[in-house]
Amino acid sequence: MAHQSATDFAERAARRLTRLGRRYRRQAEAARQIAPRALNEECGVFGIIGTPDAAALTALGLHALQHRGQEAAGIASYDGAAFRTERHLGLVSDNFSDASVLARLKGVAAIGHTRYSTQGETVLKNVQPLYADLDRNGIAIAHNGNLTNARKLRAELVQRGCIFQSTSDSELFLHLTARSHHLLMVDKVIDALKQVEGAYALAILTKDGLIGARDPVGIRPLILGDLNGAPILASETCALDLIGARFVRDIRPGEVVICRESGEVESRQAFPQTTPARPCIFELIYFARPNSVVDGKSVYQLRKSLGARLAVEAPAKADMVAPIPDSGVPAAIGYAQASGLPYEMALIRSHFVGRTFIEPEQRIREAGVARKHSPNRGAIEGKRIILIDDSIVRGTTSRKIVQMLRNAGAREVHMRVACPPILYPDFYGIDTPSREELIAAQMSVDEIRAEIGVDSLAFLSLDGLYEAFGKGPRDKAAPAFTDHCFTGDYPTRLTDLGETQRSAMIEQLSLLAETS
Repeated sequence: MAHQSATDFAERAARRLTRLGRRYRRQAEAARQIAPRALNEECGVFGIIGTPDAAALTALGLHALQHRGQEAAGIASYDGAAFRTERHLGLVSDNFSDASVLARLKGVAAIGHTRYSTQGETVLKNVQPLYADLDRNGIAIAHNGNLTNARKLRAELVQRGCIFQSTSDSELFLHLTARSHHLLMVDKVIDALKQVEGAYALAILTKDGLIGARDPVGIRPLILGDLNGAPILASETCALDLIGARFVRDIRPGEVVICRESGEVESRQAFPQTTPARPCIFELIYFARPNSVVDGKSVYQLRKSLGARLAVEAPAKADMVAPIPDSGVPAAIGYAQASGLPYEMALIRSHFVGRTFIEPEQRIREAGVARKHSPNRGAIEGKRIILIDDSIVRGTTSRKIVQMLRNAGAREVHMRVACPPILYPDFYGIDTPSREELIAAQMSVDEIRAEIGVDSLAFLSLDGLYEAFGKGPRDKAAPAFTDHCFTGDYPTRLTDLGETQRSAMIEQLSLLAETS
């Protein structure tokens, strides 16, 4: 009966993933064409134990986290006797909407990963969860984040005879765990964690249970949930909402939790909390789904607060407030409400125009992009517009959109940005450009204004950002967030970087070329 129930649920989950996948693809494609994301997401992790529907629930959870990585997805399960894995390039719905695939992932425990590559190219050998056989045990690991001493550790392990199968820094966790002399798996994992630096949120599957871990600074997010007594680990609360699970709490910085099939959750504080947590501020500004809850607060409401604060700091005489969809929408709503100006859609997106990036000529691609951006001439002609975005990275997208609005008859365009200028690259799991490519690191605000072609330009202040999130003003001695992209204040050592540029962290790690 249990097997039949699990099979039925897998079929229902597969059908639902098919429907959700179609919807996600339409929305994501439209959003990319309106305003291609200048920053790429990190990764998403999900894990559950204590239910025969573990794999199907993991697939649904990963779909909810699809915004955190669209390049590849994988699931590993354990049925009490053997581990099983399915790893594929592409979207979750492309690869796990077949009930037969989910049926192969037998077991009451599973972990999953959806990936955007920030370390290691997108090839199958780098797709997670990564798996290894250990002495009388097995281990599968899903990792969100980047290690800043990965290259140093890898070189040391290679010298000791370790053989690496991927170019992902996540594989280090497998080697370090395997080499530990501790007897218990959780102690082996903690031993590995004490040798790495940087950012990580981990979901680890072993025959002894589901293990979750978060870096000592708390840079990358990880939460604990519950579904009818089955413990869940996930990157965001939106993954719980999709499957009807209950949020329990955030995993603390430096905490390791061990979740059992019985529903028991054991907590180990692997690192003493000597300093306050500093979660990544870009989770709130940019990466987390608007319907997620972080630190007890709605991400959507927090982003509206950014816009409201921006209206106070940088008002402008205008006729309307408009967002750059989709990421700028909550801040634009907040700005409009605080300023008393009407909120309008200056850009209307089309869901039915084909992709353009494969077109052979630049002029053809640009024509396609123009069709997808579709300025709302009736709303903007002759109007003074305050255009709201969540960030400016290179400035190229902003320039194109501003020109499009002017061509459609906008009398004035005033750009307002709901975060401070991005001045420094990230090394913790966000694929930011090098400092030389960051427009704010190379130009003054007035120079950026001229470059993108707006009548005025203003960024939210750093203290204003903290005030909007209820943590301000910023305490230089103990910042509430990891905000190095604005300040250059990195919360961990950058061992691999040394005195060189970011490119030093991107050397060739493997001689094996893959085509799929």
